[in-house]
Amino acid sequence: MSSARSTRASNALDRLKERSGNRLYSMSRTGNGHFFLTAGPGQPPLCPPLELDDFVAFVNAQGPQKPQRISKLDQAFEQQLTKKPTAGK
Repeated sequence: MSSARSTRASNALDRLKERSGNRLYSMSRTGNGHFFLTAGPGQPPLCPPLELDDFVAFVNAQGPQKPQRISKLDQAFEQQLTKKPTAGK
């Protein structure tokens, strides 16, 4: 079970490194299974020790976010939703 936990946290960390361009981010795990993030080796923690779900949510919120991809159909649908009704109807 602990390896699955570490893999999920590691994947979140890898995504953060890719988004931010900072390869020095690192993750540590405490003896009781909590995780925390640092900006690099020897740096102070950027968050208190967190449970896995909270840690992944924290890491995902850090750094620049990737813009959501929107298909042409979704874009056309959004435009229809925001169209104002015509005066004759």
